[in-house]
Amino acid sequence: MWLLLQNRFIALGAPFYVRLFIGIPMQESVTEFRQLDLADTLLSALDSMGFVAPTPIQAASIPLLLAGNDALGKAQTGTGKTAAFSLPLLNKLDLNQHKPQAIVMAPTRELAIQVAAEIKVLGQNIKGLKVLEIYGGASIVDQMRALKSGAHIVVGTPGRVKDLITRDRLHLDEVHTFVLDEADEMLKMGFVDDVTWIMEQAPESAQRVLFSATMPPIVKEIVDRFLRDPARIDVAGENRTVAKVEQQFWVVKGVEKDEAMMRLLETEDTDASIVFVRTRQDTERLADWLSARGFKAAALHGDIPQSLRERTVEHIKRGVIDILVATDVVARGLDVPRITHVFNYDIPFDVESYIHRIGRTGRAGRNGKAILLVRTNQIRMLRTIERVTKSRMEEIQLPLRDAVAEARLSRLGQELEAQKEEASLESFVELVEKLQESIEVDAATLAAMLLKRQQGNRPLFYKGPDPMIAAVERDKQRRDRRRDDRGERGERGERGERRERRTYNTADWDTYQLQVGREQGVQVKDIVGAIANELGLNKDSIGAIKLAPEHTYVQLPKKLPNEVAAQLKKLRIRQNDVKAVVVEDDVLREHRRGGREGNRGEGREGNRGGYRGNANNGSREGFRPRRDGERRFDRNRGGDNRGSFRGERNHGSTGAPQRRSKPRFED
Repeated sequence: MWLLLQNRFIALGAPFYVRLFIGIPMQESVTEFRQLDLADTLLSALDSMGFVAPTPIQAASIPLLLAGNDALGKAQTGTGKTAAFSLPLLNKLDLNQHKPQAIVMAPTRELAIQVAAEIKVLGQNIKGLKVLEIYGGASIVDQMRALKSGAHIVVGTPGRVKDLITRDRLHLDEVHTFVLDEADEMLKMGFVDDVTWIMEQAPESAQRVLFSATMPPIVKEIVDRFLRDPARIDVAGENRTVAKVEQQFWVVKGVEKDEAMMRLLETEDTDASIVFVRTRQDTERLADWLSARGFKAAALHGDIPQSLRERTVEHIKRGVIDILVATDVVARGLDVPRITHVFNYDIPFDVESYIHRIGRTGRAGRNGKAILLVRTNQIRMLRTIERVTKSRMEEIQLPLRDAVAEARLSRLGQELEAQKEEASLESFVELVEKLQESIEVDAATLAAMLLKRQQGNRPLFYKGPDPMIAAVERDKQRRDRRRDDRGERGERGERGERRERRTYNTADWDTYQLQVGREQGVQVKDIVGAIANELGLNKDSIGAIKLAPEHTYVQLPKKLPNEVAAQLKKLRIRQNDVKAVVVEDDVLREHRRGGREGNRGEGREGNRGGYRGNANNGSREGFRPRRDGERRFDRNRGGDNRGSFRGERNHGSTGAPQRRSKPRFED
């Protein structure tokens, strides 16, 4: 039996890494689709689209899926995995059976639509093929009507698939294949219960296929529970998306990110672009800001009705708009040939999200470009992205605004050049003469007036110094000082004197109450990440944090800039509005602890609960009495007393506390 299976895979041309996995001797690997056991209708469709050779994930998956094996594929976006599971599905269809024969689940509506569209293209030569996409936000009545009239393949989001099954409108008794596409993202978005329930309804004999870019524990649980001895295909290391996309980054300095985006959009040679931000509020705000300055921009996020989202995507495909300002989720599966650039206005939280983002450009053999705006406290995440993707990003300098003005003038000149031969200009020449007479100006002055009116919110020239020049000079001086410091330390053979640390006083802080806490699944890292990335504050500008079940207390500097305060009002953490308010009472009485010497000393006391009680005097947990009777909040997690003042340790020092090198937060 095993020998027959080996011969079967050899005949199907399984590539060498699949053969090694199942113990088949290496032979010549698949180089063309015609080496696979696919129907002529599918091969002709592939030929008409110009596809001759399969990608690694396709060459590895198709023979296994045609043989009926359960399969676990690890592959990232841009590797061609949709065709990898779609071609075997189409190859096995019985067109005389009108009940669904395959269920494909995707994490988002956009991806479900995209997958369904690709299946239809691959099956374009199959007469009578019916592929139905089902998802929330669209009429469930229409979807039930379509199911009643028959569908061979159903592509949908888990929530709507479950809904139609419970309504007894989607029947699974004839389904022979279940596919989970981008399983890690699907489960991360909260579809665990829905996916589990659907898979429990699957016929025992059905083939189960799962594709995922990563394998977190929750995905492994699904695999162990529902896949039966799956063939494992791992080509994640062969993602071609990163290789096809030129990657650059700019360190935020000198100007705000909105201004930076405008400069990049005007000086880069773009056709259409996607600008990725973290929050839904920022999609609307940034899209409105760009639109007010003459850009054809639109927002795209999960709160927008599905019909409007589809219309927005259609508009960028047809050139009605040129810029989408989007969140990660809604852009999954978005395939627009016009998109030449991806701008990461906000750095993503993880590498997979970054790969998915830049995968929106450089598709179908085209090259693309991705530019990341990164703050200085986010450089570590940038280096992580480089390490995981095995790529190197080029640091760029933001174009000076004189260069931006030149680009605007050049673009205006090109537009006027294209219009100078139009016959309709004669009527406007007469209008110019009338205007000259009526307002008594010469032609040059009138042209200048019209140019000033034309520029609107995008000046054709600037007055005054560009703040970027000063920022670049400060950066150069900082690097020179670091280089000199390293040289001096090398000559002395020692580290040299430390710079004087800044001291902090409680009068410098306001305590804010955020209306999110443990009950919303919020952790300290979520609070820090949101404040650092959304408000642009660094670690030195974040004080104590106390997490409670229904709310969180956090210290931020007094007199926040107006733009930061405005962002704080809009802040969302884990899809919840934080509704930040200043707390007048001394809920937290926090001083930053001493330097590195003060971070060591008194022993650990074991209680990991956040506050630490005092067994001797029964004082409130979390506050330790000082020798002068004042109680101070213990910021250290789990009773670790490393952050106490040096003065307390030595029983006498009363100097101002030094700032600790790294803040510690309570959980």
